[in-house]
Amino acid sequence: MHDRFFESTRGKIVAALRERRSASAFDLAQLFGLSPNAIRQHLVVLERDGLVTGRSSRRGKTKPTVEYGLTAEAERYFPQRYDKMLNAVLREIRAAGGPDAVQAVFDRIGQRSADRLMPTVDGLTTEARVAAVVSVLKASGVTADLETTRSGTLVLHEHSCPYASVVAENPECCSAIHTILERVVPGKAEQVESLATGGAQCRFEISNEA
Repeated sequence: MHDRFFESTRGKIVAALRERRSASAFDLAQLFGLSPNAIRQHLVVLERDGLVTGRSSRRGKTKPTVEYGLTAEAERYFPQRYDKMLNAVLREIRAAGGPDAVQAVFDRIGQRSADRLMPTVDGLTTEARVAAVVSVLKASGVTADLETTRSGTLVLHEHSCPYASVVAENPECCSAIHTILERVVPGKAEQVESLATGGAQCRFEISNEA
């Protein structure tokens, strides 16, 4: 049911707000190529359904505008997190084998993911390889995208993580994406921001040199 929701304009608005955290009707109109009034009609329905909420915000010297963000209720439309159960399992692993045992779990998860991905990216450019990683992240419930800067650097953005509360207790969880990137683009990715350490996103800068 939720897959079909995200194919609709309202679903795309919800997904965009989860990625951006907040946006005005004008911002969303530019993003989707619709008029602000058309976007506002969708926002009215989403607000009625308890999925978004608006607040007045002033941008510079301009007059106040209404910015919209998601409510907690909207999270049920995204892949469900089993963070409490996962944390409990990882506590048992840590108690039995120490931090190295937890690290080994996520190293193997990253390795298996990379093994599945490698045959599909063989012969591709660096950009295409990273785009494939983004697709894998999205399939696992991560809101992610790929940007190319003016200088040609590739920037992988993870705007949200379904395992954020797991990472808080088990930072080893993050090693899976590091393992994947190291296999797919060896020696080219550097993490410059992290949700786990209070950043607004997880951000990786990747050299696009041959």
